[in-house]
Amino acid sequence: MYIAQAFKGLHEWWRYLLGLLIVVVAVTIGQIPLTVAVFIKAFRNGDSIIGMEQTEMLSLLEPNLNLFLMLLSFAVGLLGLLLAVKYLHKQTITSLTTSRKTIDWKRFWLIFFVWGTISSSMVLVDYFTSPANYVLNFNLVPFLILCVIAIIFVPLQTSFEEYLFRGYLMQGIGVIVKNKWVPLIITSLVFGLLHIANPEVDKLGHVIMVYYIGTGLFLGILTLMDEGMELALGFHAANNLFTALLVTADWTAFQTHSVLKDMSDPTEMALGEIFFPVFIVFPILLFILSKVYKWTNWKEKLLGTVEEPANENHEIEA
Repeated sequence: MYIAQAFKGLHEWWRYLLGLLIVVVAVTIGQIPLTVAVFIKAFRNGDSIIGMEQTEMLSLLEPNLNLFLMLLSFAVGLLGLLLAVKYLHKQTITSLTTSRKTIDWKRFWLIFFVWGTISSSMVLVDYFTSPANYVLNFNLVPFLILCVIAIIFVPLQTSFEEYLFRGYLMQGIGVIVKNKWVPLIITSLVFGLLHIANPEVDKLGHVIMVYYIGTGLFLGILTLMDEGMELALGFHAANNLFTALLVTADWTAFQTHSVLKDMSDPTEMALGEIFFPVFIVFPILLFILSKVYKWTNWKEKLLGTVEEPANENHEIEA
């Protein structure tokens, strides 16, 4: 069982609080270069960042530099998290990732290419049906630089979020409360609420939180039903990577040298574009994956108890 993998390491509640503190410090350190760069650019322009909206601050820097510095904080956060797991919890990265003996990369790549194809197709369909909402943003050299940055750092960003929410917190809360539904709900809510500072929320309103929380719930269900994070890691990486390369907008967190730029008014976005993935696409994906991987016993895997194996203390001592 995936959550019970935490029993293979040191799992006292205070270790998870200390681990979270280490992660916060690591992310804060990782944000220093971006903060310094924004201050310097604003100073040179004679601007004051006090009262400046987030999208305005992000637009101060060249898009590729901005993306690199933004993603750097997640990379440092991931490093801090993995160090905490290894040295504070004495837990292996494999047991944090999956209940299988080794990480199943076939699962990762399957969902990566499947969701990458689906998400890209949805953007392209919208482009060809509503071409007036887009402009061609392609510029070869900046795009190639974007590809290098995105291919290296976007998976680090998404892996940090997955290892933190579907891994570290899912297991940590689970072994403390001894059930599965509480960590599933808490991690999904916190994952969604941490996106509340995104510029998309300012433009679309708090209704967009349905998408963020719903996505967190979907990824949590993937992890619990499949007894591992491989599918969640692949889905999240594909979602952010293909989006960063294919389309951008002035009101999104990722402002990049992508192929297309969305010029539509975000306030006119139909509710269907927010609710459709959560209530239609994600359930269909869960159904298909359940058939592919032969998932059974949904109630136990999502709502059941978490019990410490009788021989776990012996394994830790060994």
